[in-house]
Amino acid sequence: MTWTIAPEPPDSPVAAALWRAYYTEVSDRWYRLHEGRSTDPEELEREIAAGTGARLAPPGGVLLVARYGEEPAGTAGVRLTDPATAELKRVFLRRELRGRGGARLLVTAAEEHARALGARRMVLDTRHDLVEARALYARPGYAETEPHNDDPYAEHWFSKRLAPV
Repeated sequence: MTWTIAPEPPDSPVAAALWRAYYTEVSDRWYRLHEGRSTDPEELEREIAAGTGARLAPPGGVLLVARYGEEPAGTAGVRLTDPATAELKRVFLRRELRGRGGARLLVTAAEEHARALGARRMVLDTRHDLVEARALYARPGYAETEPHNDDPYAEHWFSKRLAPV
């Protein structure tokens, strides 16, 4: 099996299914850690509905979907926050397909798309409990920085200069 990564409309059924898996995992993980329970289904539906992905649509953004063989496996989004800065969003790989190099390929593809949008720097945020994400971002050279947003769930902020193509 091989990996392919390509842009996907943020409102596609594939994107919706992958985002549902993403939100379920990160939300359940937070609630189990902080409150010892899974996410309330109604709350999960509200969060999914609120996160339309419109910010990841052209011309100022892109949603990438990774497929393992023909199977949708994960996402990474890029959106410009200013003409020179892109933000990496919603990096996710389905649990059963992790450990096969797909997350690294998603981050690399996101960087390429950010450069194509004119970005010279990529920023991102993540939570303390998402230790795998922090390790993923450190490997290709993302360095922890001061906060660049006021997201109430963000606990770690990263930045990386994007080398010109």
